[in-house]
Amino acid sequence: MIDFAASWPNDADGGVFRSLAADDFDFSRPHVVEYNVDFTSWPPSETAVAWLRANYKSVELHPPGEYGPGYAMLEVTQLVTYESVTTTQRDVSAAMERFGGVCESWGVMH
Repeated sequence: MIDFAASWPNDADGGVFRSLAADDFDFSRPHVVEYNVDFTSWPPSETAVAWLRANYKSVELHPPGEYGPGYAMLEVTQLVTYESVTTTQRDVSAAMERFGGVCESWGVMH
């Protein structure tokens, strides 16, 4: 078996990958990855939401509530690699920056 852990940086995302590997996550097949986009003010602008919906098949808006401030959640079916996850976060954050949005968290069911 390949030792993926050696190639993951010592950052928050790398830590998630190490945790997934410890739980015998199957990195060889695509999974649905959920990305959260946090905004400095709620609700996000219609233009921001339109961009997300134009670029991602599944986008859900979660208004502020007992679980914290509001956020947009988007789902991407992809191979779960450090590069794919961090590239998606970087691309979404760059597009959402002018709307006060940032994508810094993600998760995958397994």
